[in-house]
Amino acid sequence: MIKVGILTMSDKGARGEREDKSCEVIKEMIKSIDGEVQYYKVIPDDFDVIKEELFYCCDRLELELVLTTGGTGFSPRDNTPEATLAVVKKQVPGIPEAMRMASLEKTPQAMLSRAVAGIRGKTLIINLPGSPKGVRECLEVVMPVLPHGLDILSGRGGECGKE
Repeated sequence: MIKVGILTMSDKGARGEREDKSCEVIKEMIKSIDGEVQYYKVIPDDFDVIKEELFYCCDRLELELVLTTGGTGFSPRDNTPEATLAVVKKQVPGIPEAMRMASLEKTPQAMLSRAVAGIRGKTLIINLPGSPKGVRECLEVVMPVLPHGLDILSGRGGECGKE
């Protein structure tokens, strides 16, 4: 079982003015990799709040995978990538690059995504878009590699090379 956290960045959602539909897509899709949501929270698009929640998920809860949704665009309140970069120790640029590349086949707006991915300790953090459609499209790209990557990160696996 993969211990998963979901953080939804939404000012309106945090105030109870908007339903979080992206988390339902994430919950459904992570089942295919034996993922279990052990933490979920809707928080405002505030740099310090996002950063503290990410620290909590990684350092206190020791989750293996934290998927964020929302806050990756151009709005002045979109702070998710900056907060993520303030928390991670290693970046994983291939994940957001692959998500953007696949998304570009569907919409040119994909190039406006500022999503990042990175590692803190034994936790992988991936920024996803805020829309359910965007979440689904991006997760479809990364899901096939997540079990292997998380096995390596956790120390459960070690063989990367194939003959």
